[in-house]
Amino acid sequence: MEQTSARDFRQQLLAMLGICFVVAMVALDQTVIGTALPTIVAELRGFDLYAWVGTSYLLCSIITVPIFGKLGDEHGRKPYALVAILLFTVASMLCGMARDMLQLVLARGLQGIGGGMLVATAFATVADLFPEPRERLRWQVLLSGAFGLANAFGPTLGGFLTEYWGWRWVFFVNLPVGVVSFWFVWHYLPRIRHGDHPAAQLDWPGAALIALTLGSLQLLVEWLPQHKPPAVLALLAATGILAGGLLLWWERRCANPILPLDMLAQDSLRPLFTLSLLTGFCMFALMYYIPLLLQGGFGMSPNHAGLLITPLAVFITVGSIANGRIVAHLADPKQMLYAGLGFFWLAALALTQMGHDAPDALIAAAMMSAGIGLGILLPNLTLFTQSTAPRARLGVATAMLQSTRMIGGMLGMALIGTLVSHRYVAEIDTMLLAGDGLQWAPSLGDPQILLDPGLAHDFSAALARAGHDDAVALLAGARDALIAAIHSSQWLIAALVALALPVVYRAPRILLRRAADGGRTVSGE
Repeated sequence: MEQTSARDFRQQLLAMLGICFVVAMVALDQTVIGTALPTIVAELRGFDLYAWVGTSYLLCSIITVPIFGKLGDEHGRKPYALVAILLFTVASMLCGMARDMLQLVLARGLQGIGGGMLVATAFATVADLFPEPRERLRWQVLLSGAFGLANAFGPTLGGFLTEYWGWRWVFFVNLPVGVVSFWFVWHYLPRIRHGDHPAAQLDWPGAALIALTLGSLQLLVEWLPQHKPPAVLALLAATGILAGGLLLWWERRCANPILPLDMLAQDSLRPLFTLSLLTGFCMFALMYYIPLLLQGGFGMSPNHAGLLITPLAVFITVGSIANGRIVAHLADPKQMLYAGLGFFWLAALALTQMGHDAPDALIAAAMMSAGIGLGILLPNLTLFTQSTAPRARLGVATAMLQSTRMIGGMLGMALIGTLVSHRYVAEIDTMLLAGDGLQWAPSLGDPQILLDPGLAHDFSAALARAGHDDAVALLAGARDALIAAIHSSQWLIAALVALALPVVYRAPRILLRRAADGGRTVSGE
């Protein structure tokens, strides 16, 4: 067994810089693609796979996060961090080279495997380096700063690269960050393994059943509104239910389960995992569909939309830093969870009221409020979980927290995507029926026409040949339909945030206090 401790401040700093570059790379990828995605779909012609660009990434991450969280606990996290950086960087290059939407979705899945490995190792590594909670809280400011810096530049950078260099560069930008990350982690991150027990056998059947359960349900949600053959939908539903039942049966009997059901049963951890699920649902649904609202609904350029989404990313950092200064002084830190939900709820509510004439300042303020809310929620959920879970299972608990957030994100993008598509088509049909123009439904029924000037031009030309001169009015009506559809999604998000409030009440009470020996500790009640 190799046991190394980062005692020297310089090594601690350089090791944390390596972790910061890793976190920045993942954060940069998440924020740049949201702004670029409407343009990507317009060029590659695949709006039916819009949500899959995000969900393929999350589905693969969900599977890999618990696997490598457990492997990191058993063998140390450094080797997996290095492999993850290489895989993520190569997958980013493949994303940038994609020639159609299917290739992009598959490359994003490979990128999700690397991203899941990075999430499973990076956040738990901070707890390895700094086992004392107050010290860890101080160092997490550096991590939050890196995350926030990448988030701050991400939307603007994504919009700028998409508009002036081409959308492929939103993936190629990960390549230099990956090289720098690998160098720092290789040279400065110590290899830390807890205990000297032999490594347990990994639960591969559990991992396969998780993939089968989530993959089947994901396809079911995606294909249900597309009117796929009923037999196919029934088969997917049966497969998902059967695989889910087998998963629960197997995990209860497995000696070393990948999904430790006893953790889900703990009264102190279950509310935190539930909050993580709800946060992921709302966060990813907002991050992926607000760019569509701004570009497809409001007709903004990618660069303009990126600038307005930037406050979301910037104020995640602001909220996280402010939280770090406030939470340690509160008698009941759960108050910060209420505050985070409140800020996010205000943002979702504001977005339900925005139309074409919404001033830029109001959109930016809503993004700012959402950013502050996430900046408060995300680090506190990690802190609460790591402070409550047994130290020997720290990696597993952290991985489960990230996994539940990703499951929520996957469900959020799939369900919100289904809601937006269904509501948009319904609005289009209503508009065309009123004007006796249902023959144009196939052209207007795909929101891609609002993102691709070439398709809009072809539609206008077809109308002119048919003797109609109302192309501008019909396209404006289609934009209104998309806005109404996305407004519906934000109402759903606002309702889910409100439902999360009683879950916070059941979360454990964490006390930051001085230990008797003069050190700091965190205790849960």
